Amino acid sequence: QVQLVESGGGLVQPGGSLRLSCVASMRIFSISTMGWYRRAPGKQRELVAEIASGSSTNYADSVKGRFTISTDNAKNTVYLQMNSLKPEDTAVYYCKIRTVIGFDYWGQGTQVTVSS
Repeated sequence: QVQLVESGGGLVQPGGSLRLSCVASMRIFSISTMGWYRRAPGKQRELVAEIASGSSTNYADSVKGRFTISTDNAKNTVYLQMNSLKPEDTAVYYCKIRTVIGFDYWGQGTQVTVSS
């Protein structure tokens, strides 16, 4: 059973940076996309960023220019570099890996809190 484990969350001041990592416990074949989602208190889960197998990327408008998604396929890892963090970025962040047949693997989430 493949497990995704996120890390790198925490408390940071506005304007600060964090780097989230998501490691898959096993090699996942036939990946379609790898992405990061978040759920803020009282809100629905939303896409933050995703990267396709061909390396094309897609970002939520609210994070464009501040967040960068990347992967290290040799390490079965997807990263989210978050710069210029704002209080409205506070949420639980989840990684997701989708296979070409549409099966989704989800991580357990990591809390990001942006506050002074």
